[in-house]
Amino acid sequence: MIAHLNGRLVEKTPTHLVVECAGVGYFVKISLNTYSKIGPEENIKILTQLQVREDAHILYGFHSESERTMFNHLISVSGIGANTAILMLSSLISEEIATAILSENVGLIQSIKGIGAKTAQRVILDLKDKVAKSDFGSQNIFAPNNTNQNDALTALLALGFDKKKAEKAIEKVSKENQTVEQMIKEALKVL
Repeated sequence: MIAHLNGRLVEKTPTHLVVECAGVGYFVKISLNTYSKIGPEENIKILTQLQVREDAHILYGFHSESERTMFNHLISVSGIGANTAILMLSSLISEEIATAILSENVGLIQSIKGIGAKTAQRVILDLKDKVAKSDFGSQNIFAPNNTNQNDALTALLALGFDKKKAEKAIEKVSKENQTVEQMIKEALKVL
């Protein structure tokens, strides 16, 4: 398993990074929360989780150990794959998901795109004991970074939203000096 990458940031988008380590460029899928934590620095360290499937080996990247732990908890639930887990971590931070699980807040989990009532209940049922034993205090590796409306739109399109609806949602929620994470969270509430 690849536990982390420490190298030069070659490319950064709201959905993935390319990190060059010893001459090899690693494509790493990330959540919007991780994206918002990556600053302008050239050299970064990112925690990773390797998912091996029949047709692909995919690296997922995280800004904190708590986010990686929540990702692993989420993918252990039947019906939640890695992409859905990343979508959940893009909509809510790991601490918010943990709080929703512990307080059995089905509505908050269900508010995430692609999560229905049964899946939200299954998440709570399957993860309540695991989350209670875990520590979800996060220590961020990256500095916050401000972005623009195009980055938010790119992220929403990558998450599967219709372009026109995503554009309208971003226009509706856009404010001055707003980070891409804030913009996307607000747009997800509108969509």
